Amino acid sequence: MLYTHATIITVNPAREIILDGALLVRGNLIAAVGKTQTLKADYPHEEETDLTGRIVIPGLISTHVHTAQSLIRGAADDLELVSWLCERVWVLQGNYTEEDSKAAVRLSIAEMLKTGTTCFLESMFADRYNFDNLCLAVQESGIRGCLGKIVMDIAQYADNPKWSLHPGLVETREMSLLGAMKMWEKWDRAANDRIRVWFAPRTPGGVSDDLYKEMSALSRAHGIPITMHCAEVKADRVFFASVGHTPMSYCEEVGLLGPKTVLVHMVHLDDADIAKLAETKTHVAHCPTSNAKLASGICRVPDLQKAGVNVGLGTDGAPCNNSNDLMQEMKLAAIIHKAVSYDPTAVPAENVLEMATINGAKALGLEDSIGSLEVGKKADFVAVDVRSVGMQPWFSPVSAVVYSATGRDVDMVVVDGKILVKGGKLLTMDEEEIIMEAEKRSKEVVSRAGLADAVKGSWPIL
Repeated sequence: MLYTHATIITVNPAREIILDGALLVRGNLIAAVGKTQTLKADYPHEEETDLTGRIVIPGLISTHVHTAQSLIRGAADDLELVSWLCERVWVLQGNYTEEDSKAAVRLSIAEMLKTGTTCFLESMFADRYNFDNLCLAVQESGIRGCLGKIVMDIAQYADNPKWSLHPGLVETREMSLLGAMKMWEKWDRAANDRIRVWFAPRTPGGVSDDLYKEMSALSRAHGIPITMHCAEVKADRVFFASVGHTPMSYCEEVGLLGPKTVLVHMVHLDDADIAKLAETKTHVAHCPTSNAKLASGICRVPDLQKAGVNVGLGTDGAPCNNSNDLMQEMKLAAIIHKAVSYDPTAVPAENVLEMATINGAKALGLEDSIGSLEVGKKADFVAVDVRSVGMQPWFSPVSAVVYSATGRDVDMVVVDGKILVKGGKLLTMDEEEIIMEAEKRSKEVVSRAGLADAVKGSWPIL
């Protein structure tokens, strides 16, 4: 298939942008990239898809997602963190059935695909949700997924009873770590290598040192990557100090740092932590909407980047973002650091698009196959429609994508060479059925948790 007449942001090493560009896809790979006139002349008999009026970008890569949480979107707004977790999110998730989780996962994946995310890193998928169903949904939909199974053995946070998990979410070493190994053996590199299985331990204070060390040893022995929330809130630094550490000295002590680890949020770091991340080539997933909405703080992204730390972008979960739209996340990531630094040049649009594409690919260890539009890489790309009042006029295509576009402007999504979204419509999943099932099951979860009145908000509903 020859995709023609698009403005193509390649994110290749030269960061070339091709006007009136074309992409040739053979199987699941990009076979040629260049000017439309040249490729049409070189491949005159190739079937053609005209993308006039679209900007084509590499498929977006979300480095932090909780797919099971979409079913409780908007059910925990405007709460401080302890109440948010212990009175809402954990209670709701602890009342999920497997079928609830399946509906949530399918809703998340559908939203991600329709808004331009072609690959995602799932964090902390619980045993009660049924990991098989997560993998089956990835397989069915055509998306690319790095899927983190939760690892834990402590039901509280730092022995503080006010931070207790709901009983429905508590797992043992055998259930979590050994369960993750079983899922890795069963699913890793399945679905034409679109599935990768990761370890996703709870944040420090929710996992014993011994279990971290055991998991880290298995990670090194089998090449299984790790993703973990870390230094998200001020309480995390208090915990690390209580055991005689900074965030990164603790992570190094238990074997978590390295090029196969993605640490999430990373808001409360000192200069030594940043230096250690750079030294160990550990990656960071930046989630600005979640951090802002929960009043966690703002990650020191400009300092991390200056130190040479690779930073990707994530949406986090629906209760702390209310969206899985990485297009919207790009805009906030570009703006928020300007506001706090009083520097309008901080984290420019080009930098943010890198975070959402090639940097995300590097974080997932997939930079040789995705993250940019180059010959020999997987055909994962997104066409953004600029033929609308909200997208006109535009001068810089990168600026248009980062500052003007949202997921609703996504016209086409291709993953592994297959068209999954066309004309804004999802082709591989029944969108209407997904919506109906999510609406039904979300109400059942809220009712089962006894929170039907609490989630309605503060204004009277007549």
